[in-house]
Amino acid sequence: MRVVGLGDNVVDKYEHIQTMYPGGNALNFAVFAKKIGAEAAFLGAFGSDIESKHVQESITEIGIDISHCKLYKGENGCARVTLKDGDRVFLGSNRCGVLREFGLNLTEEDYSYLAAFDLVHTGLYGFAEMELPKIKKLGIPIGFDFSSDFTMNQVRQISRVIDYAYFSCSHMKLDDILNLCIDVTHAGCKLVLCTLGEKGAILFDGNKFYMQESDFVKPKDTMGAGDSFITCFIYHYVKEIKHGKKATESIIKESLRKAAAFSSEQCLVDGSFGFGKKYT
Repeated sequence: MRVVGLGDNVVDKYEHIQTMYPGGNALNFAVFAKKIGAEAAFLGAFGSDIESKHVQESITEIGIDISHCKLYKGENGCARVTLKDGDRVFLGSNRCGVLREFGLNLTEEDYSYLAAFDLVHTGLYGFAEMELPKIKKLGIPIGFDFSSDFTMNQVRQISRVIDYAYFSCSHMKLDDILNLCIDVTHAGCKLVLCTLGEKGAILFDGNKFYMQESDFVKPKDTMGAGDSFITCFIYHYVKEIKHGKKATESIIKESLRKAAAFSSEQCLVDGSFGFGKKYT
């Protein structure tokens, strides 16, 4: 399995301990996929500051391919964070820094590069929406993370050109979650996965709903927990169907079970995936 995270990277600055950790939805996907066995890459934009240098050095050490990333002069994506009883709390951000300012600006060479992957992952903070129709034409499955602050207009537009949709729904009522899943599959998505924090996750495949309970642990840090759940599920699911297996209930249930176990382990890691560095 070759997978690529397309879009955002950040440093999460934990103000209460003056320590910064690499993260960001698309980058987390690449790192978590690498952890569970994928050949993983990240294609995004880096700034020219010390925060960018820390992210690049960290993920290069992990073994993530960043050969097609863009380098711009300016601030790397950065978020201000603290912890409350192990739960991460966002205090503010520069809204992805140079990525928001300059965009991805994918070239024909970049599209040829993406065509070699089995799965592309991006999201609402990846600033890649304009690239999705062209990626779709390459025949590569696309997963898209709408996070929690999506609008229904965004959902309707983006769901037409993606295969797998992910939502953070712990703030939503159950009926609204179920209706959202139905609407998204009607738009063309094959699967919709809604994470619910400590309550687990709900998945809809267009025919049947699945509920996965969380593997409860006392969290050290919940940063990246949802990203790790999504990554682990879709990695195992796509890997199975890639080898010609029909998307059966057993594949979905086993992939969900593995995702719950993996995400609970991530709640015991500082930051999204470690690599903390003091800052002043």
